[in-house]
Amino acid sequence: MENLTALFTGETSLLLLFGLSFLGGLVASVSPCSLAMLPIIIGYVGGYSKEKPVTTFFQTLSFVLGTAIIFSIIGILCAVTGKVFIAFAGGYFGIILAGIIMVMGLKLIGFLDFEMPVLIKELPTGKIQNNFLYPVLLGGTFALIGTPCSTPILAGIMAFASLSASIGQAILMLFLFSLGQGLILILAGVLTSRLKTWKNFYALSDMLMKFSGFLLVLSSAYIFYKIFLPLVG
Repeated sequence: MENLTALFTGETSLLLLFGLSFLGGLVASVSPCSLAMLPIIIGYVGGYSKEKPVTTFFQTLSFVLGTAIIFSIIGILCAVTGKVFIAFAGGYFGIILAGIIMVMGLKLIGFLDFEMPVLIKELPTGKIQNNFLYPVLLGGTFALIGTPCSTPILAGIMAFASLSASIGQAILMLFLFSLGQGLILILAGVLTSRLKTWKNFYALSDMLMKFSGFLLVLSSAYIFYKIFLPLVG
């Protein structure tokens, strides 16, 4: 596992992983199925109500904070369980996670077609009015919903987090994913209607998803290469 662990110790490798995590969240946020949820989310946090723009913006930031908290906790779980499984399974655990990354990439490309499991199928209903707590709780719920478009990308990043050299790296990877996913939400009041009416948007979105899948496949192939290289050398 030394060659595999080395993937996460170099400064260049870390910057690349962190950048890809943020990019993964950004791509997931502009996918058609994620974009379709934005009007609902904005409505929940007050974007379609009579709240002042500043209040709505603060509520949206609170929503993104809620998703960041949940994804950071997921990062901790990935790192801890990854270290446990590596201790027992050694290099086999890396092979399993590289296989997961490969499958997720092939799904995004379109070579594989299957339904992703969803923890929560609907946003909670209620009339709670709060500028901070309710949006945070709602953001945490949204983080657990997982749309069909974002789940494969998230699963790939979780696999990388499980192979990371430290808990801090895993947390930062998932935190950056949440920021990338939340960026479009913060700008949604301006971008949502324009993106949905842009005739080339869905074609561009599909290209971005396939490109993300291609990156996951390449990453998986590289991990396999690092695992098996000492065996054939």
